This record gives sequence, C-alpha cells and structure tokens, in this order.
Amino acid sequence: MSPTHTAVTTPAALEPCGREDHPDCGIRDLQDRIGDKWSVFVIVELASGPRRFRELQRAVDGISQRMLTLTVRRLERDGLVLRTVYPTVPAQVDYRLTETGAGLTHLVKALADWSLAHRAVISDARRAYDESHPDHDIR
Repeated sequence: MSPTHTAVTTPAALEPCGREDHPDCGIRDLQDRIGDKWSVFVIVELASGPRRFRELQRAVDGISQRMLTLTVRRLERDGLVLRTVYPTVPAQVDYRLTETGAGLTHLVKALADWSLAHRAVISDARRAYDESHPDHDIR
C-alpha cells in the first residue's frame, strides 16, 4: 500500500447500509415503498382503523382501482397491511395495519402533517424559483 492509497478496503457487509448494491440492506427498497405517493395516503387512512376496499378508494382522493390494488398488495407483502377475507356472499375484504404497520403511522402522519403545514411556503418557493429561473423547467 502506498502513502497515496486512499481506498477503503472494508468487506461489503461492514459498509454502511443504503448503498443500492449493499448485499444485505433493504433500506432503499423499503423507503421506496413507504415513500411512494399512494402508500403514505393508504397508511394514514388505515391508521384510524380497518377499511374495506371501496372505503379506502373513496378516502384516497385520485387513486385508481388498479393503483389501490397494487398499493395494498405491496404493503401486505411488506408485512405492513393485513388483508382479511370474510366468508360472505359476496366475499367481504378489509384491510388493516399490522403491528409493524401501526408502528410506522406516527412517522408517516408526521410527514403528512409537515407537508400540510408547509405546503404554502413550498408553493411560494416553487413559484419564486420558477419566476427567477424561466429556462429551468424541472417539474
């Protein structure tokens, strides 16, 4: 090793999590799920209790049936939502947060509350940026 050698030679397992190629770190994947547009709304809605599919669809403004189906399936796969089918005719299905999902609600609700509290400031900042940078359309 020369005095100019600056490369870090640590095994991948000891490197900090968050790198996309990290062998045993699911942080990026989980943050993508939790941070996607529809998951946040579904988690916030389910924080107040179990909901049937149509109730969720009415509560989450703008979500299509397909996107809601994909979102609850993904959240179920991640162990954040429990889907229960009741043996009725027609079958009734409800969705509720698991214990893990419920443990996440205060974080997601805090993000939603922060977004609501700061939406005017952010909107003003965007407008000011767009006016002072007319050649930068980054929307």
